Amino acid sequence: MLQRKDAPLILVVEDEPLVRLDITLAMVDAGFSVIEVPDAEQAIELLETRGSIGLVFTDVELAGELNGFDLARTVKERWPHIPVLVTSGRAAPRADIADSFIPKPYDPNAVISQARALAA
Repeated sequence: MLQRKDAPLILVVEDEPLVRLDITLAMVDAGFSVIEVPDAEQAIELLETRGSIGLVFTDVELAGELNGFDLARTVKERWPHIPVLVTSGRAAPRADIADSFIPKPYDPNAVISQARALAA
């Protein structure tokens, strides 16, 4: 976890390590605190134990039994106050379960801009 004092806490869920590292570092440079995990199952475990998460940023295609849409649906059902920003290079946006969608490949600045708007 990379944390800055008084910064919104973002949960990044991405199974590709280099992609996860790249967006994590960009978000930290932009002033966010970040927790990163590779799959939806670990994300749910963190959400169950940490009350301070201000945004979930997830890829759709993840390793494990749950995909990013499953995670977004779970967040909306169990933690409706937490916004969800979804990304994918193949899947279509799902406005019914995500607060926002950014297609891959994405510009990290676009993700940061959306994260700021959603986590405000």
